[in-house]
Amino acid sequence: MKSMPVIPPSDNRIAQLIDANLDRAREGLRVMEDWCRFGLKRSDFSIQIKDWRQQLGAHHHKVYRKARLTSNDPAMGVSHPLQKIRSSPEAVFIANSSRVQEALRVIEEFTRITDPNLCEIATKIRYKTYEIEIKVLNTTETINKRQTLKDCAIYLITTNRRDLEGIVLQALKAGVKIVQYREKFLNDSEKISQAKCLASLCKKYNSLFIVNDRVDIALAVDADGIHLGQEDIPTKIARELLGADKIIGRSTHCLEDIKNAEDDGCDYIGIGPIFPSETKKQLKPIGIDYLSKGLSKTLLPTFAIGGINSSNINKLNHINDLSIAVSDAIINSSDPFSKTKELLKSLT
Repeated sequence: MKSMPVIPPSDNRIAQLIDANLDRAREGLRVMEDWCRFGLKRSDFSIQIKDWRQQLGAHHHKVYRKARLTSNDPAMGVSHPLQKIRSSPEAVFIANSSRVQEALRVIEEFTRITDPNLCEIATKIRYKTYEIEIKVLNTTETINKRQTLKDCAIYLITTNRRDLEGIVLQALKAGVKIVQYREKFLNDSEKISQAKCLASLCKKYNSLFIVNDRVDIALAVDADGIHLGQEDIPTKIARELLGADKIIGRSTHCLEDIKNAEDDGCDYIGIGPIFPSETKKQLKPIGIDYLSKGLSKTLLPTFAIGGINSSNINKLNHINDLSIAVSDAIINSSDPFSKTKELLKSLT
């Protein structure tokens, strides 16, 4: 668009409200920019928002600044009760994003004739803020998921049971923060139906839902991620299919597996089997010493797996900040809630 001259508004009140909304939009953008910079560590987001702020600043002409209304502003200092209940950075970000969008809309409406350049810029930035709002929310969700991954003490792996949903529900209530859906017998339609149900339960309890092996089912139920064995598809292909925001875990059985998982960009690993496992009877246990060595070789969130239960977990007490993945110990327990609590207590 060819640059057009600014026509001073014939009504000074129009200049005042344009000035006020330029200030409002730029202030809101600064809050958004700083959260992206310091909170999310996303320089790409903060640079983009800073550019919008600078564009508006370049069009904050003297004609608007000179009309500024401060001491006689009847609404100066007026707040709203909702401002006091924004308990999270995300809530603050959304509130300021909305503030920017509203201010830009006002600018658009009152500059169409007198300042078409500012009107066009305000329109473009307003639509872009809608887009970046979604990106920031997705980024925040991803960060929260990875924090859950780091903090998780017990990772539950399912096996085929008629009352599986009820068992998983009790484990979630007791404190399980990750559930992996592992099902080898049902047909795909039944798997998807059951996976959707379990995914919904996990979401309700702010826990992660991971699908074993099947990227297609993970996508179908919008799972938080996928878990892969050593013979499953390469991590690179799984990442291309799932996208950057999904979690990818990998089973490892030796130091080379651990290194490969790190190099491939996995988000977490399982090391095992530590003890003889009912789930993976064909695998020879690697033992506790090997577990300790493996833990020392990686910075990835790591779960000890394989035959761990309440009768042998005390053998792992010397390992600091241990996280475990279990199946039989909880799934086939007569009281999944109490068993989960018992295992959690042993870990802490």
